[in-house]
Amino acid sequence: MPALEAVLAEPDLQRADRIVLTGDIAAGPQPAEVLDRLLGLGDRVVWVRGNADRELVELARGEIDDVGDPISPWAASQLSAGHLDWLAGLPHPVTLEVDGFGPVAFCHATPRDDEEVVLVDSRLERWAEVLGDLPPEVTTIVCGHTHMPFTRLAHTRQIINPGSVGMPYGRQGAHWAILSAGVVQLRHTAYDPVAACAEVNAASSYPDVAEWTDYFLHARATDAEALTTFAPRDGR
Repeated sequence: MPALEAVLAEPDLQRADRIVLTGDIAAGPQPAEVLDRLLGLGDRVVWVRGNADRELVELARGEIDDVGDPISPWAASQLSAGHLDWLAGLPHPVTLEVDGFGPVAFCHATPRDDEEVVLVDSRLERWAEVLGDLPPEVTTIVCGHTHMPFTRLAHTRQIINPGSVGMPYGRQGAHWAILSAGVVQLRHTAYDPVAACAEVNAASSYPDVAEWTDYFLHARATDAEALTTFAPRDGR
């Protein structure tokens, strides 16, 4: 919540026509609070399903029992039936018209899959594979999943990963992006990680909340470590 609130307080975000959430919205130590805060923003918010959102529903409904992330079963248990129905109904991907960009595909990992990995240095052949089903008029893709911000061109398409608001790798702070009039801005919102950890630790009943907040809100994982971990899933 502290990272989310820091971004929501940004004047440029408050002036934005739409806020697009590119998935993995609630798999943390304040799942219900985050969902309720975002739902309270109304129709201005466009929701895109992430793999963690899908997994929370599957865990809560007993369809699976493990996703390899210890916080996820706990987070799933904190959600109401209404929360779960909302997450279960989220689309992936979503295409929106954006001024200066035309149709933009918003996805979590890639347009065809909510958990496969592509990175800033993925091979051009890999990009051709994961973007191959997009219609030619979609020349901008906004993704997420790997928690590290980047922009790059691949086969004439512009790919934007805004990074992560609450679980960044490589640099502390909340990461997001603005698309406006054909211009992409990768944005970084700083906040006090010590105060944020204390706030979440006091508000959350997750048993390992102190360890979780220290790791993610201080961005203990470097970008080099994350890239090394993700590389095999990129087909290398």
